[in-house]
Formats: sequence, structure tokens, C-alpha cells
Amino acid sequence: MSATLLDTWYMTRRQLVVFARQPAYAVITLIQPVIWLFLFGSLFRKVVELGGFGTTSYLDYLVPGVVVMSALSSNMWAGMGTLEEIQRGTLNRFLTTPVSRAALMNGNVVNNGLVTALQSVVIVLLGLLGGADYPGGIGGVTVLVVASVLLGTVFGALSNALGMLVRERESIIGINTFLLLPLTFLSSAFMAPSQTPSWMRHIADFNPLDWAMVAGRSAMSAHPDWGDVLGRGGALLGLAVAAVWLSIRTFRSYQRSV
Repeated sequence: MSATLLDTWYMTRRQLVVFARQPAYAVITLIQPVIWLFLFGSLFRKVVELGGFGTTSYLDYLVPGVVVMSALSSNMWAGMGTLEEIQRGTLNRFLTTPVSRAALMNGNVVNNGLVTALQSVVIVLLGLLGGADYPGGIGGVTVLVVASVLLGTVFGALSNALGMLVRERESIIGINTFLLLPLTFLSSAFMAPSQTPSWMRHIADFNPLDWAMVAGRSAMSAHPDWGDVLGRGGALLGLAVAAVWLSIRTFRSYQRSV
């Protein structure tokens, strides 16, 4: 187990070095969240007058949604990196080394998780600068960040598995484009559940994106519902473990094919 952890850290550090050498990439990935946060936050600021948002500031409601959306959109493309390493032959060269096979997949997932946590904290700070209020304090923000990392792990691991299976950029782009908007709008990202049609609320109950939002928003509120936090958080954790297991199994299948 210790060898696997060391190998995972080595593979993670390898990707973190690449990330650190491209600081412009970190800035670019924050452009869209900033647009969602301040453009949509200003455009729909009066929507809270409809009721059901649990706050008098739409920005307070929007920040957790943007954090979770950012985690989803950035991690859905993890498979592109895996596919690039397959096409360059980098992954096959690692197969000739004694490095743990699980670490080859998990290094990517851990790297994305750390980057997601950093992005989430930056978005929370930007919201704070914009006037958002977080009654749940540091504890609530921590729950939101952890929920976003778990969600990112789910979709990052699934994206890796997808890259192993399809091995085509066009397929990954098509599937991600198809899933991103429905997952976002069939959740409580922008609108309070009480203001949405009942069929959308029922679908949101099975949407991992909404699980992360509910857990984060509840923890950041003045009176957290810890049943919601633990229930949604536990579901995300279970799904993340299953997704990582699937990506490792898919990688072993790929290994047998080369």
C-alpha cells in the first residue's frame, strides 16, 4: 500500500510541475467562473425576491453553484490528458517500469483534485470580494471545497475511463458537451428548487452536481442541515470510490490490449 501511495504522489507531482510551469492556464480556467459569478450574479440579482433561496443576496446563493460547476467543467476534460499520453506513447513507456498501475490513473485524479481545491478557494475569495456572505464560516467553505473535489474526482475518473475506451478526442468532446449543460441546468445551480418544475426537482435528486451544491450551500448557511450535508457528501464519496475503481479497471483492460 505504501508503495502505491508513493507512486501516486510521484505521478501527481509530475503533473503538478507541469501545472506550475503554466500559470497562464490557471488564470484562463478562472475566466468562465468569474463570468458566471459576476455577470450572472448582477443580471439575476433580483431573482431572490421570488423566495426560496434562503438568502437575500443572489451572489451568496450563486457562489457554491459556480464552485461546483467549475469543478465539473475542469475535471470532465481529464480524459483528454490521458488520451494525449496514450498518443504520445508516454503511458506505454510507464508500463515498462515497476510503478503501480493504480498510481498511473490515480495520479491524474489527485492532481485534478488539488487543482480543483485551489480553484474553489479562489472563487470563494472572489465572491467574498464581490460582497458575498458566508455565515457557515471556514467550516462551511471547507465542506464546499471537499464536495467540489469529490465531484471532480467522480467526473475526472470517469473521463479517464472514457479516454481509455474511446481513444478519440472527438468522442470525448462530444460526450462532455452533451452532458455539461443538462447536468448544470437540471440542478439548483442558478434557481432555487422551489421555483423550478417538479420534474426538474426529481431529476436533480439524482444529479451528483446537485448533491455537491446542496451539501456546500447547507454547510455555508447560518443553520446547516447536517443530515443533507452528510447524506449528499456520503453519496458523493461512494460515487467517487466507484468511479476511481472503474478507471483502474479500465486501465488494466487497456494494459492487456497493448
